[in-house]
Amino acid sequence: MDRAVRDYLAALVDRARAVLGDDLVGAYAAGSVALDAYEPGRSDVDVALVCAAALDDGRKRALVDALRHEAQPCPARGLELVVYRRDVARSGTPDPGFEVELNTGARMPFRVTWSAGERPVEDGRFWYGLDRSILHQGGYALLGPPAAEAFADLSHTDLRALLVDALRWWLALPLPPGDGPAPGAEDAVLGAARSLARVRHGVWLSKVDAGRRLIADGWPADLIDRSIAARRGGPPPSGPEARAFQRRVLAEVLVP
Repeated sequence: MDRAVRDYLAALVDRARAVLGDDLVGAYAAGSVALDAYEPGRSDVDVALVCAAALDDGRKRALVDALRHEAQPCPARGLELVVYRRDVARSGTPDPGFEVELNTGARMPFRVTWSAGERPVEDGRFWYGLDRSILHQGGYALLGPPAAEAFADLSHTDLRALLVDALRWWLALPLPPGDGPAPGAEDAVLGAARSLARVRHGVWLSKVDAGRRLIADGWPADLIDRSIAARRGGPPPSGPEARAFQRRVLAEVLVP
C-alpha cells in the first residue's frame, strides 16, 4: 500500500473513533486498495466504516466534519466513505442500507448523502451491495474483525441483478459522438470486464486484471489492451467500441 495512503487511513480511523467512540466496530479499505490496484494520482481511497447502531444526525455531521478533505487532506483524488450499521454489513442485502456517505477531495466534488433513502435512483443504487461483496472477498481491515466476517456476500441472484443494473447505468451515460477516442470509454470497457470476470470466475479483480482475464478467456485483446493503455496516458477507445463491448457483456451477464 502507498505510504501516504497508509498514514492517511490510520489518521482517518483515529478521527472516526474520536467521534463514534466504542460504536465504531470496524473500518475497512475497499476499492482499489482492497484489490491491490491503487494507482497514485488516479485512484480514490474507498473506506467503509461499521458502527454498532444507527447514527443520529448530530453524529453524522460530526463525522463528516472530521473526515472531509478540509479537515484531513486526502492524498488521493479523493475519499469515498460509506458508513454501515453492523447488522446491514452482515445481512447480504442488495439494498444501499448506509447510514451516511461522503465524497470529498481536492479533485472530487464534495457530496454528502445523509441516508440511503436520499440516494437518487438516477445516480445508481447498485454500488453499495457490489462494494460490500468486494469487501467480503478482500477488504483490508483497519479496525475490527476480518472483512469476510464483517460483510456478507450477495446471493448469486442478487449479484447478477446488481451487475445488470450497473451495466445498464453505464450504458446510459453519454459519451462523445463520433468514432474518435472518447475519454472515459476505457473505464466503461474495463468496468464491464470486471463484472463479467466476477460472473465467470467467482472473484472480484481490479479492472486491469479483469481485462487481462477476459483476454485469457479468448475475448479480443485489442480493445482491452487499448483500454488498459489509456489508463496510463494512451488514447482511449471510441464510444461505439465501448458500447458494443458493454452490450456483449450485458448479454452474457443476463443469462442465468
